Amino acid sequence: MHLGGELLTIGVLFVIAYVLGRLGKTIGLPAIPIYMVVGLVASPHTPWFGLSVESDTIELIATFGLVLLLFNLGLEFDQEEFYGNAGKLLVSGGTYVAINMGIGFAFGFSLGWGTREALIIAGMTATSSSAIVTKLLIELRRLANDETPMILGVTVIEDVFIAIYLAIVSVVLSGDTNLWGVVGKLALAFGFLVVMFTLARFAGKWVSRIFATRDDELFTVLFFGLAVMFGGIGEILGVTDAIGAFVIGLLCGATRYRDRIEQFALPMRDVFAAFFFVNFGLGLDLSTFGEVLWPVLAAIGMTVVLNAVAGQIVARMNGFNVQQGINTAVILVNRGEFALILATLSAAAGLEARITAFAGLYVLVMAVLGPLLAVNSDRIGRLVVRPARVARLRQRLRARLGGRGGAAPAGASGPALDEAIDAAAVAGVADEDAARAARRAERDRQFAEEFALVEAAGRQERENGAPEPRDEPVTPSEDIPTARPERPVRQRDPEY
Repeated sequence: MHLGGELLTIGVLFVIAYVLGRLGKTIGLPAIPIYMVVGLVASPHTPWFGLSVESDTIELIATFGLVLLLFNLGLEFDQEEFYGNAGKLLVSGGTYVAINMGIGFAFGFSLGWGTREALIIAGMTATSSSAIVTKLLIELRRLANDETPMILGVTVIEDVFIAIYLAIVSVVLSGDTNLWGVVGKLALAFGFLVVMFTLARFAGKWVSRIFATRDDELFTVLFFGLAVMFGGIGEILGVTDAIGAFVIGLLCGATRYRDRIEQFALPMRDVFAAFFFVNFGLGLDLSTFGEVLWPVLAAIGMTVVLNAVAGQIVARMNGFNVQQGINTAVILVNRGEFALILATLSAAAGLEARITAFAGLYVLVMAVLGPLLAVNSDRIGRLVVRPARVARLRQRLRARLGGRGGAAPAGASGPALDEAIDAAAVAGVADEDAARAARRAERDRQFAEEFALVEAAGRQERENGAPEPRDEPVTPSEDIPTARPERPVRQRDPEY
């Protein structure tokens, strides 16, 4: 078996991905659209560059990428946050998802591609990319912002929604028209989820025994094998490999070895996920983008508007102001890997072929537009909020000074008084902005110091090594720490 040519081609692809990725980082682009563009360039449908790589070449490795993406999503699911604030999170996150999912489903129907296709389109446009969201919060230094816990809470609810949604989609895509067959598959899918969520909630300390080894090689082989195995179990049960990988990640995240698993799983996920995104790009055809251009533009406009509305509603529900609602909207507007996963599932089920082109173009645009909106959220806020603030302050000043009909200061009347009030209102708002910026800078400085101390402590612990676990009888639950050491905000996902 001679694979020299295939190995050379794949190596060249990833070197190109590295070069373009470095260029993209300089302007703040996430890696997802970069890898898709690399796949598009090498696609057999794009013969101008002479690469013409077939998807079959990396299909299995790309499947590993899909499995590890969902495995890490389950691994990073914050169970303490969810169960500790379930009511508040369900109201806030549920409102956000309901607004986007409901309108997205109606939009999918309006395209006329079919009911199953409408369900897929709704899922693509309804859920944020938790990876890009977290990455932007870190890079824009907004982890210390008051609204950040709310944003991360919404992503937690989205993770739960994705698990339930995928269970439903797997049954819908099966094409079974027998009522009892559909009911049975739904019951199996939800039963699988309930069992795994229950194990993750209550059996973490027993599952931890499986990972009790200091050998890094065996440790890595174990969790990777579990991720792939449960992906296969999910596929056999008819609930998709994505659900299988998610729930075993959820269970692994409930063990005391969660942080160690993350330490090894993240680099593996980054490499294999790159294959997944490149492979998706290989299936794209530039000539089909024209057929979905208007639907994609409509979906982008709908996504931005719905996120603006949902961001303000969720912010008001949690007692935040308009600017914080804008910050929430522009962070959560990012779409990414989940839309591509859905497109992959729909293609495998033989749905409308245009969905692949729709998802590709939609993610390419949103992955560029989302970070741009997030970076400029303060400017957007000034354009939207500042005029209203100036008007309110002007009104208060006029009422205080008596305005035109009241007792105006000596020598000030008519247009002169109006100009003075306008100038005072603008200056007052500017002073408020400066004070707010100073408070934010001080808060960011304090947070950076705390975060650096936590990182230094973690690095020292890794360098010194953790004590080898011993096989002992299960100790009472009160002797086992149920919560990891507190951190300002956990870095759920540094890249995707």
